[in-house]
Amino acid sequence: MLAEFSSELTTRTEQLPEDHPLRELARNFRDLAENNTELYERGPALVARLFDTYPEFAPTFPRQLLWFMGGDCLHYMADEEIEQHQQLEELRLDAANRGETFNFKDARAKLLNLQ
Repeated sequence: MLAEFSSELTTRTEQLPEDHPLRELARNFRDLAENNTELYERGPALVARLFDTYPEFAPTFPRQLLWFMGGDCLHYMADEEIEQHQQLEELRLDAANRGETFNFKDARAKLLNLQ
């Protein structure tokens, strides 16, 4: 998810001058996607910078990553989104307790009545 987002953001900012702040932000997301061992340390600050400075890109950022990073990133999610992710987390834990494999895509589609 992060790799796809960073690739799309990089592509969308290629026409900007090399020193443009949005292009620099795209490079930072790309670097984070390539070395995600620092996701929890660097990710929330990059998300805040993106959402606060370039809110038009907020809808393109994967909501599951906001949930995954947690903390301040949750402030960028609607209450309904948080509730849905909480429900999915409960379903995942229930499946784990039963020793079953949890299919996030299927569970999310069912929860959102997409099936």
